[in-house]
Amino acid sequence: MAQLIGAAVQQNAAHITLITPDAPVSASSHGGRAKCLQRLVRLGLPVPTTVALSFEAVHGLAAGEWLGMDQVLAAFDSDQILCVRPSSEDPDWGGPGAILNIGMNDAQFTRLSDSVGGEAARKLYLKFIQSYSTHVARLDPDIFDDLDSADVNAVSCFLEAYESEAEEPFPQSRSEQLIGVLRSMARAWEGTTARLLRQAKGAPADAGLGLVIQAMALGVGRGESGSGVLQLVNSVTGVAQITGRYMRQSQGRDALKSEGSALFLQKDVRGPSLEEKAPQAFLQLTKYAALMRERLREEMQCEFTLENGEIRILDGVRVQRSARAAVRIAVSLAESKIISREEAVMRVEPRALNELLHRQVDRTAKRDVIGSGIGASPGAATGKIVFTAAEAQASAARGEACVLVRRETNPEDIRGMHAASAALTERGGMTSHAAVIGRGLGLPCVVGATSMRFQTSKRRITSPDGRVFREGDVITVDGTNGQILAGEPKMMEAALDDSFQTLMTWADMSRDIGVRANADTSADARTALVFQAEGIGLCRTEHMFFEADQLIAMREVIFANASDDRSMALQALLPMQREMFVELFEIMQGRPVCIRLFDPPLHEFLPTDRAGLRDLAEALNLPLSDVTRRVEALGEYNPMLGMRGVRLQITVPEILDMQARAIFEAMLDASAGGDPVVPEIMIPLVSAKREVELVKTRIDAVAAAVRTERGRDFDYRLGVMVETPRAALRAEDIAPHCEFFSFGTNDLTQMTYGLSRDDAGRFMSAYVQQGVFPEDPFHTLDQEGVGELLRLGAERGRRAQPNLTLSVCGEHGGSPESIAFCREIGMDYVSCSPFRVPVARLAAAQLAIQDKTS
Repeated sequence: MAQLIGAAVQQNAAHITLITPDAPVSASSHGGRAKCLQRLVRLGLPVPTTVALSFEAVHGLAAGEWLGMDQVLAAFDSDQILCVRPSSEDPDWGGPGAILNIGMNDAQFTRLSDSVGGEAARKLYLKFIQSYSTHVARLDPDIFDDLDSADVNAVSCFLEAYESEAEEPFPQSRSEQLIGVLRSMARAWEGTTARLLRQAKGAPADAGLGLVIQAMALGVGRGESGSGVLQLVNSVTGVAQITGRYMRQSQGRDALKSEGSALFLQKDVRGPSLEEKAPQAFLQLTKYAALMRERLREEMQCEFTLENGEIRILDGVRVQRSARAAVRIAVSLAESKIISREEAVMRVEPRALNELLHRQVDRTAKRDVIGSGIGASPGAATGKIVFTAAEAQASAARGEACVLVRRETNPEDIRGMHAASAALTERGGMTSHAAVIGRGLGLPCVVGATSMRFQTSKRRITSPDGRVFREGDVITVDGTNGQILAGEPKMMEAALDDSFQTLMTWADMSRDIGVRANADTSADARTALVFQAEGIGLCRTEHMFFEADQLIAMREVIFANASDDRSMALQALLPMQREMFVELFEIMQGRPVCIRLFDPPLHEFLPTDRAGLRDLAEALNLPLSDVTRRVEALGEYNPMLGMRGVRLQITVPEILDMQARAIFEAMLDASAGGDPVVPEIMIPLVSAKREVELVKTRIDAVAAAVRTERGRDFDYRLGVMVETPRAALRAEDIAPHCEFFSFGTNDLTQMTYGLSRDDAGRFMSAYVQQGVFPEDPFHTLDQEGVGELLRLGAERGRRAQPNLTLSVCGEHGGSPESIAFCREIGMDYVSCSPFRVPVARLAAAQLAIQDKTS
């Protein structure tokens, strides 16, 4: 009979479809809910009669076109009460709320009062009057506030209130009610606010909405009646566990909204349960849910109704889940042989892993937002406000968590960032100093928080609403979404459980591009190993020079006037560098370690304030005037484009000699009695082949001297960091002198665009919003401009040196979109911050699986 009605419905209206097992319904034309209901029908589940309206039909309703209600209602009995639910293509895109009890009128109220009781019938009618008034007639819901819904005459009072406000009687025709509901939901979907909200969730601007009209399973009656939802897993942890609630004499999702009157599903010491009240119904529901899991190949939430003990399945939706639950669910489905391992890998969003790797603000916690900026390093942490690196170290020594607040950080702040629980800066973007170091340390960080007023000299920050927070006040930095919160909200801890490890093992079986970590310290290297990085792709050797015991030695080098004096001063740094390299080599246990030679301009190691200059003069035993003049002489108009990187190594070669010796001696010490270590030495900021020739000659000389002194032979690999446009364009000249190229996309983006990566955050949001750039190029690799330089550099480099190893070591190395481009142009590996290694591993695996399946 249903098939005959369905054929008649579809013959008269192509976009009005009765859901049957073989009806022409798809998620792309009728929405995900309609398609899922068809799947439930195919499984033989007791789904009420349902009619689906296509996207095109709903769009027509929003535009004022008429819909043949006779065709819509042909599938239902003349006295059948209905409900309407939205059906967007992707359930995550949302939609208008469901409206229940369409068709309730005075006649139905009388009929139902006889069959289910006056109180139940009254609740049904009142619920519909309120929904229709608010969503269709667009009346103020306050008109019912002073009315008592428990009054036996409540229906008359509510109808009078409606008529008084709407200046017309409440519609009694089911057809009139239904067309009003359908049109209001269609127009709500196409409104500006709704469109912006779903675009924020990733929906296309022209995303369509379908609507499903379903026979109401009332959920009220004289026998066991009610409604609820059931699922087989915990949405937060993903652990197998029957969860949900059931509420007697209720409809829809009332059970989830009720605090005290809802029942548990399984027997529970905390209160009564559905299993105790209706054991057969409970058993059948769990069987239905298990069948949905197996046949729909997904953990589903089942929305159900009992009517005098009889089950109706109203809907099945994909279980909402946290990132940790998503991982466990995917692994569990694969281990149950419901999906393949490769499909399990594909089901987890790479960026969602950040929730597992870092502490997060609990989803249920109240957020007192006092400011916002760029979420530059994910995770959340709470602490007392401090304004200097020294204060952060002092707090750590006292065992107190702190948040380091700065206008912007510089290399001298690294010690404070190590000591702090989180960092907050007024300036900066995704590749600013604070952002890069924060991601490397796994330190929650928000940069570019220009919505707040920073008064660091007065040791206070002010929120946009005028609240003032001073040193010692407790705040929380949420680097995942870029918010700053007052106080200490409830947190969720990081969770790298067995399911995570299993998923990552499966990912590694599929991926075809290497993943290394950027690691500057032994702690970074150990973190990289925890996340199973294949080696170190970038070790920035200068960071250790900012430690207190090494900073003064570095400053002596800077102030030395002659080569011999510089070499003498560097003797103090040599054993420290060597010790650091030994530790890195030993931790990495034969894995490759790529060491970038000294890169920053020398002025970064010098104080700028008078107190710092005075302390330096005292430490060096020099007049303050001499120190001041020397510091001023080292100043540059644009130091990031000045004497740094290879330029410094050529003009001040003593630093190069010291570092090369430290690397070679450490290599020999670390490999004594074990597998040989083959370090990779990388020259930064190269733009001409002659620079490489000069540096290589110097390094070879140091290598020869160490071989003679130690009486042992060894190998090393030399390469360049391609981070200037000219290096990419002249790669064919440079490559014959190298064994690898590592593209430093942070500086390459900066130089290609002519943008300061530390200052771009001030206007980047406006640029992206107005379509100047599709994305922040420091966050997502610009494949058209910067990417073209990568492509040219890779092609020309390999033309001259076919065995040239190619990689990306900028922060783009951890971006899934950037990894796709790197694979496309033939990169051998990417390198990123240790905490982004799992994200890169999973993204690389998904790309390889996509290629394989397509």
